[in-house]
Amino acid sequence: MKKKSTLSRLLSYVKPYSFLLVISIIAAALTVLCTLYAPLVIGDAVDCIVKKGNVDFESLKTILVKLGITTVLAAFFQWIMTVCTNKISYSVIRQMRNDCFLRLRKLPLSYTDRTPHGELVSRIITDAEAVCDGLLLGFSQFFSGIVTIIATIGFMLSISVKTTLVVVIATPLSLFVARFLAKRTFNLFKSQSVVRGDMTGYVNEMLSGIKTVSAFSHEDESCERFDELNKKYEKVGVKALFFSSLVNPSTRFVNNLVYMAVGVFGAFLAIGSGGMRIGQLYCFLSYANQYTKPFNEISGVITELQSAIASADRLFSVMDEKPETPDAENSVELENVDGSVDIENVSFSYTPEVKLIENFNLAVDKGQRVAIVGPTGCGKTTLINLLMRFYDVNEGEIRVSETPIKNIKRSSLRENYGMVLQETWLKNASVKENIAYGCPDATDEQIEAAAKQAHCHSFIKRLPQGYNTILSDDGVLSQGEKQLLCIARVMLRLPPMLILDEATSSIDTRTEIRIQRAFAKMMQGRTSFIVAHRLSTIREADTILVMKNGNIIEQGTHEELLAMGGFYNELYNSQFSVQ
Repeated sequence: MKKKSTLSRLLSYVKPYSFLLVISIIAAALTVLCTLYAPLVIGDAVDCIVKKGNVDFESLKTILVKLGITTVLAAFFQWIMTVCTNKISYSVIRQMRNDCFLRLRKLPLSYTDRTPHGELVSRIITDAEAVCDGLLLGFSQFFSGIVTIIATIGFMLSISVKTTLVVVIATPLSLFVARFLAKRTFNLFKSQSVVRGDMTGYVNEMLSGIKTVSAFSHEDESCERFDELNKKYEKVGVKALFFSSLVNPSTRFVNNLVYMAVGVFGAFLAIGSGGMRIGQLYCFLSYANQYTKPFNEISGVITELQSAIASADRLFSVMDEKPETPDAENSVELENVDGSVDIENVSFSYTPEVKLIENFNLAVDKGQRVAIVGPTGCGKTTLINLLMRFYDVNEGEIRVSETPIKNIKRSSLRENYGMVLQETWLKNASVKENIAYGCPDATDEQIEAAAKQAHCHSFIKRLPQGYNTILSDDGVLSQGEKQLLCIARVMLRLPPMLILDEATSSIDTRTEIRIQRAFAKMMQGRTSFIVAHRLSTIREADTILVMKNGNIIEQGTHEELLAMGGFYNELYNSQFSVQ
C-alpha cells in the first residue's frame, strides 16, 4: 500500500507536464508503428525474390524507398520522444528537490539536530538522481513497450490468427516471472538506499572532522567503521542486483521459447497448407521478436522503478516531516524595539525524560548587558535557542518589548538580534558578500567600516583579491579570522539586541582585547546576552546570571557575586588556581 501511495504521489509531480507526456506517448506510438511497418516492407522485398535469376527489381526499388522513409521517420519520432521524456524527468526531479529543500527550511531545528547532515545530502542528491533515472527509463521504454505489444498483436493478427494465438497464450508466463521477482526487489532496493544514506553521512562526518580523527590517531578505526558500512552496502546491493538481474534472463528465456514455437508452427504452415508465404514467415518471426522484446525491457523498467520508488519514499519522508510551528495568524512585526526581555516561569527540555530548564525567571531592562555563565550543560546555549525561538518553550512565556515572542513573526524577532556564535559559518562567496550577509544592500564603505571595527580589515587587504576574495574550505583563513568576519557581519547590522555566544573563543588574547573594546562600543544602548567560559571577559556586565542545572542560582554584578563567596566565586577563582 505504501508503494502504491508513493508511486501515486510521484505521478502527481508529472501532472503539470501532461502536454509533454501526451506528445511523448504519440511520438512513442509513431516510432513503434514505423518500426513495425519496416518488417512488412522487408517481407515484401523477400517475396520479390522468386528464385535465382528471377528478381522483381522494379518493385524492389519502390520497397527500398519506403524502407528508407520509414527508418528516417522512426528516428525522428524517437528523437521527439527522448526530448520530451528528458524534459519531464529533469523538471520533475528539479521540483522534488526544491520541495525537499524548502521543507528543510521549514523544519524545526530539532530535526536537523538529530538527523546526520550527510544523510540529508544523500536524499536530496543521490536519491533524487535515482528517481530521475527511474523516470527516464520508465517514460522512454514503458510507453513504447506497451504500444509495441498492442501494435505487434494487430500486425500479427493481420498475417495469421493461429500463429498469433501461439504468441499470446505464452504471455502470462512471462508476466508472472517478472512480477514474482519484482516483489522481492523493492524492499532490497529500499534497504540499499538507507545504507547508502548511512555511508554518505559517515563520510561527511569523517571529512568534516578529519583533523580531529588524525589528532587522536583514529584513522584505522574510522576505516574499519567505513568498511563495515561498505560491506553492508555490498551485501544488500548484491542481493538487490541478483534478484533484479534474474528478471531479464528469465523473461528472455520464456520469450525465446515463444520465438522457437512461432518459427516451428509458421514453417509447417508455409510448407504444408501454404497458409503463409516465406516473406510473411520472416515478417511474423520479426514481429514475434518485437512482441517479446518489450517484456524484457519492461522487466528492466520495473526493476529500475523499484529503486526509484524506494528513493522517492525517502525524499517524501523528509517532505512529510512535521514543520516548525507556524507563526500565529495575529503575529506582528516588531517595531520600535527597546530591547527589554522578560522571561516568566519558563520550562523547557529537549526530551521529556531529561529535565533541563524549570521555572526560569528573568527580567532584562533595555540596554542591559547580561552575562550568562555556568558549567557545561547547565542550559546557557539552550536559553539562547529559546530567545531566538529556535525552540519553543514547553511552559511559561518570553516577551520582547512587552510582546510575547509567540505573537511575533519569527523573521521579525530574529532580525532584531545580532548573533555571533562559537561555531563560525561562512558561505562559499566573496568576503564582501559574507560580511553583508544580513545587509545585502550595504555599500562598500559600510562593509569596510564594519571590518575595521572588527579588526579584520588588515588581513582582508592581504588576501589575493581583498574584499572580492572567494572563501572556501581550502584554508585561506584561520579559525580566528573566520570568527572576526562573523563579528564584522553583526557590526554591519547593529540590531537593538545582541547575542554573543563564546564570540571570541578562537581569537588570540591581544586581538580579543581590541574586540572587547569594539564590543563595548557596539553594546552601548543595546540589550546584550553574553555567554562566556572565560569569566575575565564579562566583568563589565550589568548583570551576571550564574546557571546550574537549568536554574539561576546566583545573580548580580561581578563584585557582588565575588563578595557572596558562592558558586561564581568558586568558578572565577578556579581559573587562576594552580594544581
